[in-house]
Amino acid sequence: MEQLNENLFCVGDHYLKISFKESPYNSMRLLPSFEPFRVEENEEKLLFSLTVDDALQPIPKEKRERLRTFDTGNGDTVVDINEDGGYQFIIRDIEDRDCCLLQSNKDFTECKCALNGTYNMRCFGLNNALMLIYAFASSFKDTLLIHASLVRQNGYGYAFIAKSGTGKSTQVSMWLRYIPGCDLMNDDNPIVRVIDGQPYIYGSPWSGKTPCYRNVKAKLGAITRIDRALENSVEKLSPIDAFASILPSSSSMKWDPDIFPRVCDTCTKIVETTGIYTLHCLPNKEAAEVCHKAISK
Repeated sequence: MEQLNENLFCVGDHYLKISFKESPYNSMRLLPSFEPFRVEENEEKLLFSLTVDDALQPIPKEKRERLRTFDTGNGDTVVDINEDGGYQFIIRDIEDRDCCLLQSNKDFTECKCALNGTYNMRCFGLNNALMLIYAFASSFKDTLLIHASLVRQNGYGYAFIAKSGTGKSTQVSMWLRYIPGCDLMNDDNPIVRVIDGQPYIYGSPWSGKTPCYRNVKAKLGAITRIDRALENSVEKLSPIDAFASILPSSSSMKWDPDIFPRVCDTCTKIVETTGIYTLHCLPNKEAAEVCHKAISK
């Protein structure tokens, strides 16, 4: 039986296993951001396992159906549904090169992938495959992978959401500079998890262009949407507007009849327990001070 190089990790208090079939190209060197999350053993059920095997072949066309192609902002991902209810993905980079072939069962607990191309292409493909698997497997566990920048103060995590380029990282940098006792937990893809009715937020192995891969956890203090304006003010959102702000920032598959309702349920639990705000702001010190005063615990 072929030997596998098995690696265990704990991300967002969920355990996962990544295994590599012997290859001159594939190993944990493709995933340096996961090392802070490594564990030696676990006694809990795995959230998912992924086997990396470049011998993996596409599922025959007659046994799958094309659902859609979606743009991640860093390249297209092609999605097929298989006749057994599982999925097949082709993950492409910004230059439209095939970096990863990913296959999963219906609930994303058992997955396998083949990587392709250069070291950078393989890193890109494997990291994006793991983000996708984690988001969808954890949706069954009151967990969201959200697109946000995350700062911590006094044991609470404050997440800032916005369209790319609108100023999430800028607002967080203002907090780090001007609000005492703050540290950066993650700058792109933190994890929110509701445990016994209490929402927590975690650092993750995915942090965009900022290398901030921290295995840290805090109570969720607030989620704030950034809106550029000519003066600084904070608006607390109604439950409906709060839900409409959080859902688009959460990784999901709207076409999946099991996953999408669970993502919506978790968003609802967060709205019921957490202040959700809009910060109308300029990129300045006063914006951070006004925001902190309004939302901090």
